[in-house]
Amino acid sequence: MTSLRSIDFSSWQSVLGTLFGLALVALIGVGIRLVMMMTIQQRRERMNRQINERLRTLIAAYKTLGGSFTGKLTVDPTHLRDMRLRAGSATPAEGDDDPAVPDLSAPDDNGSDRSRRIRDAVEATLSDVVLLGTETHVRLAERALHELVAGRPVHVDELVVSLRDFIREALDLDPIPADVVIPRQGPARPASSGGRGGGRGDGEARSGGRGGGGGGMGGGGMGMGMGLGMGAGAGMAGAHSNEAPETDAASGR
Repeated sequence: MTSLRSIDFSSWQSVLGTLFGLALVALIGVGIRLVMMMTIQQRRERMNRQINERLRTLIAAYKTLGGSFTGKLTVDPTHLRDMRLRAGSATPAEGDDDPAVPDLSAPDDNGSDRSRRIRDAVEATLSDVVLLGTETHVRLAERALHELVAGRPVHVDELVVSLRDFIREALDLDPIPADVVIPRQGPARPASSGGRGGGRGDGEARSGGRGGGGGGMGGGGMGMGMGLGMGAGAGMAGAHSNEAPETDAASGR
């Protein structure tokens, strides 16, 4: 009632001025609300992107650090040059062929090459954990990195358990029951590239076979065309030979 009494209806100019003032106040209020909603929405989207990127990186780190349950579950920090130096110091004198000393100039199947690839993958993963992990993750990764720098074999199972608990909690999953005992986990073993190369070679061989088949079909088509051409030429020659006696007989008459 007070607001209605404050509005002056004495003239149409005062009514228009009052309505314009009310519309301006309402427009300013709507604008402020829209700006606040956009700011809150942008901040929420930025936080969601950060959380998603963090979870994606930590899940990849968990798969790399804890992708193996059997075999050698430690990270070997030995570099190939160190192994060559050790082999060089243990090399016998000239003329003494000792088969017990391995040739480390080239990586073998279960020697330095696989260890090197595992070590490189673990180092890159620990760097990601230091960047995006929690305080507990950073402390565990820092301990593992110091072990690698010191040249000692590293166990990463404690960091793997911490990553697994954090990821399950972030995804709102139930914790693993206490009576479920999961074996110790280690870094994932890199897959060999022989299968992919063999598959590519098989594909090339198949494509070569298809090309050979197409060439055979093309050769068959050329043979048929030549046969038809030769047959047509023979037919025309026969026709000319049949017409020759008629001409001679006509000239004789």
